[in-house]
This record gives sequence, C-alpha cells and structure tokens, in this order.
Amino acid sequence: MAQGGSAALWEAIRHNFLSLHGLEKLIHADTMLFILGLTFFVSVISQTRLLEEISIKVLRIFEGRVLSTVLVIGGLVSFASGILDGVSMIGLTIRVLVIILVMAKIDYRGIEFMIMSSVVLTTVCGMWLAYGEPPNLIIKSNLNLPDRFFLTYAMPMAVVSFIIVALFIRRWLRGVLIPLDGLDVLEQIVPDVRFLQVARKGETKEMEQLLKEYAGRLGEKGRQVETLYHEGHHPISAMVRAEVDRKTLHAFIKEYLDEEFVEPVASYYRHRRRHALPKEREQEMVEAGVIERLLGNTRLQRSATQKWAKLAFLVFIGLLFWHARDHDVPLFLSSMAGFAVALIGIFPHRKMRRLAFHEGAHEYREYLFLFPLFLFISMLTAVGFFDQLRSAIIAGVETIGEAHVAAIQFLGTGVLSAILDNNVVADFASRAIEGMPQMFLFAAAQIAGYATGGSLTHIGSAQSVVAFAYILRYVDPQFTPANWIRAMWKIVLALTIALTVMIYLTAYVVSA
Repeated sequence: MAQGGSAALWEAIRHNFLSLHGLEKLIHADTMLFILGLTFFVSVISQTRLLEEISIKVLRIFEGRVLSTVLVIGGLVSFASGILDGVSMIGLTIRVLVIILVMAKIDYRGIEFMIMSSVVLTTVCGMWLAYGEPPNLIIKSNLNLPDRFFLTYAMPMAVVSFIIVALFIRRWLRGVLIPLDGLDVLEQIVPDVRFLQVARKGETKEMEQLLKEYAGRLGEKGRQVETLYHEGHHPISAMVRAEVDRKTLHAFIKEYLDEEFVEPVASYYRHRRRHALPKEREQEMVEAGVIERLLGNTRLQRSATQKWAKLAFLVFIGLLFWHARDHDVPLFLSSMAGFAVALIGIFPHRKMRRLAFHEGAHEYREYLFLFPLFLFISMLTAVGFFDQLRSAIIAGVETIGEAHVAAIQFLGTGVLSAILDNNVVADFASRAIEGMPQMFLFAAAQIAGYATGGSLTHIGSAQSVVAFAYILRYVDPQFTPANWIRAMWKIVLALTIALTVMIYLTAYVVSA
C-alpha cells in the first residue's frame, strides 16, 4: 500500500477474496463447493432407493448368502466412496446393511460391528481416488497431486484394506443364509416401500424408531414384538403374531405405508401366520398380489427417478474427467451439474425434494467448521509456521531414511486423526511436505494414516460420527466411545500393520 496506495489494497482483496483461485488458496473454496454439490447430489440419489434395489438384486443373485451379498455391497461402497461423498455413502450403507442383517437374524453385537466396519469401507477402502473423501481432496489441492498418484499409490493400499475388512466380516457372517422363499412381500419390495414412504410422507423411518414410538401403545406385548422383530420378523408380522389389538396394528400400518394398505397388509400377515394350510397360503398370495398392485405406480415413479440418477452420474463422471484433463475447469462444476440433473428426477415429488434438501444441508453442516480452520492454517503457512516441521522431516530423511520417515508420518497422522478430525489433519500435515522429492511417498503415508486413525474412535472422521450416532439412536442407547474402541482396535491394528508394510514396500520400489 505504501507503494501502490488503495489500488494495491483493492488488487489484494480482488485476488484473494473475489476470485475462485484466491479463495481456493485461503479456504479450499473449489473443494468445499465440490463437497457441497456432492452432498446434495448423493442426497438426491438416495431418495431414488437405488442402493436398496441393487442390494436386493445382489441378495437374489447369491441365493440369500449374506456374506457374499455384504462383501459385494461393501466393494461397491468402497468404489463409490472414492468418487462420491463418503459421509453420504455411509448413511446409505448403514441403512441397507441393517435391513439385510435383521433379515438374517444377526444379533445386535454383529449389527454394531457391521455399522462400524462401514466406516472403514468409506474411509480407508475409499481412499483409492481423491474425489469422494474430503481429506483426499484437501491434500490433492495443497500438493497439486495428479489423479494417477491416487491410482498408483493409494489404490493398492485400499485393496489390501478391503481384504482385511472382508476377513473380519467373514467371522460374523460365515454360513449365514436368508431363505428367500421365506421373505414376506414387504421385505421383497423394500425399495418400493421406502420410495412410497418418502414420496407420500417426506420421511423414511427406521423400523427401530417406529417400534420405539409405538412402545407405549403396545403395552405388555411390546417386549414380545421386539423379540419377534430381532428374530427376523417384519414389525407388522411381529405385531400380528403377538396378537396386538386391531386398532394399534392398523394405525402402525397406516403410518408405515398409507390408508389403502391397511386392510390388505393386515390380512396378508394374518393369513401368512397360518400359511401352512393350503387355503391360507392361497389367500396370502392373493393379498400379496393386491399389495404389489397398490405399489405398481410407485414402482414406475421410482424407475423414472433412477433413470435421471443414472444420467446424472454420467454427467458427473464426464465433467470429473474433463477437470482431470484440464484443471482450469473448476472441480465443483461436476458435482453441481450432477446434482442439477438428478434433481430433475425427483422434482415432481415435493416432499421427497424437501427431504433431499434437508438431508443434504444437515450433512454439509458437518463441514462448516472447516472454513475458519482452513483460513487459520493458510495464515500459518503464510508466516512460515510449517518451515520448521519441513526442516525436521528433511533432517529425518537424511538421518534415518525416507522409508522410516514415511512410516512415522503414517503413524503420526493416524494418532492425530483418532483424536482430531481427519480433514484438519490432512490440511495441516500436508503443508510440511509440499515440493519435497519424496512428496508422493509421504502423501500416500499421510492419506493412509488419517483414514486408518479416523476409524479408531467415534470422533476421528465424519463417517465415525454418523455411525456412532446411528448406533446410539437405533441399536444400543448405552453404547460408549470405549465400546467403539474395544470393537475396532483389532481391525485398526491389522490395517496399521498391513499398511506399514506396504509403505515400506512402496519406499523400496520408488527408490529402486
């Protein structure tokens, strides 16, 4: 200002606060706008019940084998988490897994572990690409990492991590089978039921939530209904078998579905209870046909929204590839365009549209605290705060070698991510390695560290927060952070050992 006067001040303001490039340097504006669009994009896609439909189809392909079904779903989720928002993906994943696990009559401890395992699937296994995980986007922006870096360095570690998760899951689900011919009509058409709930009521209530709401009305039969539900019966079936009074049963069906479903659904489950008799089995099939016809229009609407969702995904991927080839194209255009196209599909459904915006806004609020932290870290960088840390890393490389330093960074970022948010750790730690000859190796070690460490505690990542809240609300209100660590430490230790070995192997290959 001493040399240029007010013009210099205006130029500084214009560059740093009124341009995307300047805001990207200060607060990762392009990244945060991308996450904003991605959050709403995934929220809209979730309303189409696409993941539920895929899951039921996979279950049929594997003829009810739960382990194979869950592993395929886990693989799809891990793949999608590298491209789509991991926080949104874990919400979808938990809902689908709980549906399958309840059908399979898995006890609550197994359900809790599977919910926690989904954190690893969406963080550690989802680190194979930059665009789905906010910490990956942050480190990519700070270090100008190309996409080939993630495919070369992070993807092998993500694959090994998935194999480890699969081995732990196998202990819980080995040999578990869902007899498909034993599923009732509402379990077979879960995607249609959930779409109907959102389209007509603007919400989709979890079974556990509905049963808790009706606990007072069920009275002394509430415990019997809950027991039957955890044995694998649909809540309506459990009420019929527990001989809940007609008024309460009909009120539950009306709230769960709608008025026109009350009589056919109640009649279906009453006949199903006695379906060993030929006449009852025949009447059960008649009522099932009535229910499916009532859902016929819903199925057509759901199919139409899914077509728009698939088109939106193609638009999103196309613009993402364009950005990868030309970084002058803003990253956020891909997620915003995907969201806009997907929104067309659900736009006629007012309540569904409102729910999508509500869920998207709720999830994005998890990231708002990052803006002042990013600005704070940018200021620390400008005054040379990270120079000493950079000097320490350089001295470490000269003294003990780059492989050991990379391993220390992996463990260090893992510990920090367990007690802090891994988004902050990604921004903080990556500043010290910018421009180093071993930058790719160190970046890979940090990515693995904050993903693994973020899974160890209930506050280590946004996904952990979502999973912990779900367990408290729907599975076990007495669940504690200590319970989380006791359930997760073995899988995190196995991941730590395996990824440490991979970091040393990577260092050997890079230096060879």
